[in-house]
Amino acid sequence: MVDAVNTIFDANVRAVIPLVTAALVRRYGNLADCEDAVQEALLEASVSWPKSGAPRDPRAWLLTAARRRYIDAVRSDAARQAREERDAALELADSATTAQDDSLALLVLCCHPVLQPASRVALTLRAVCGLSTAQIAAAFYATEPTMAQRITRAKRSIDETGRSFGELTPALLDERAESVRAALYLMFNEGYAPSGGELAVHGELIAESIRLTRLLRIARARDAETTALLALMLLTDARTAARTDAAGLPVALPDQDRSLWDRAKLAEGRALAAQALRDAPASSLAIQAAIGAVHAAAPDADSTDWDQILGLYDVLVRVQPGPAAQLGRAVAVGMARGPLAGLAELTLLDGDERLARGHRLLSVRAGLLERAGALDEAECAYSEAGMKATNSAERRWLENQALRLRTEGK
Repeated sequence: MVDAVNTIFDANVRAVIPLVTAALVRRYGNLADCEDAVQEALLEASVSWPKSGAPRDPRAWLLTAARRRYIDAVRSDAARQAREERDAALELADSATTAQDDSLALLVLCCHPVLQPASRVALTLRAVCGLSTAQIAAAFYATEPTMAQRITRAKRSIDETGRSFGELTPALLDERAESVRAALYLMFNEGYAPSGGELAVHGELIAESIRLTRLLRIARARDAETTALLALMLLTDARTAARTDAAGLPVALPDQDRSLWDRAKLAEGRALAAQALRDAPASSLAIQAAIGAVHAAAPDADSTDWDQILGLYDVLVRVQPGPAAQLGRAVAVGMARGPLAGLAELTLLDGDERLARGHRLLSVRAGLLERAGALDEAECAYSEAGMKATNSAERRWLENQALRLRTEGK
């Protein structure tokens, strides 16, 4: 249901949805039913607010509506009358409870050990980050029906086996930190490169993922992996202002106006990346942060040290092999060794079904073909990539690239 109504609300309202879910789970404990109640409240708001105006405190309004929906659902279940009496007797959460930020606690709850790692991340992206099932499916290179079933099973599994929602003890954080980082990583990526929708960037998802990562780092101050994740986020987000043009279309990294890059975030990110690389030199996140730091150090695109970046990707694909790392390495090969070498690397990925579903492999191939002078093939690759792109801004950019080559070829 949230998939249908989330686009109605602005960034400030979307940001409080996970907090409302967390507050409801803290009071009642049933994750699946609590999230259903929040989605019912969102639907109610989507009908009521356009008529009467948005409330001054959307978080309190949604919490009140969600609590009412939850109690109504309990009342309708005759087998749960005892629980209904307890829940109905509870007073509305006071202002202190409403203002409490349980988002990190909810994130940790979603990373329950009863779940498989992929299910933990998927549930986190849904309950904490507010992503749609389609967005989560794209992040996992999975189909939407498969992902919907996985999320439903995950919620029920947590409710059936008990919950651990409250004090974030060091032991609990140690147990679930890896899953929490994985969820935050995918959350940030969905904000920085949305799999769907109209926008090239979702700033609220970026900001929320960075905020939660800072909270996790405060809670686990000596965790090199969390330090690396925060470094990677900051170094990447520092380029956000330069990533879109006046029409809202993406701007490729070589064409970005680097004067728009956020120098404060670059400085903090580079310092954190250096720290992470000292503390965890062989970790995937530390290597990715180091790659971001190399990009950040270049005053212009021509000054980028692609040999160093390629060397880091060589390590990355050994530490964490996968389509994203291999595709990034192919780009680095193409920049350091020439487009033909990059195209040769891409042939190794042609049989990967996960990449075949999306547009990124085709987009990278199109860019390499253009640099190699194969303009007709590049035009076709851009066009095919555009047809597969699920984000409207990215699709329009790819279509524009194909049109540009078609026009230049006449």
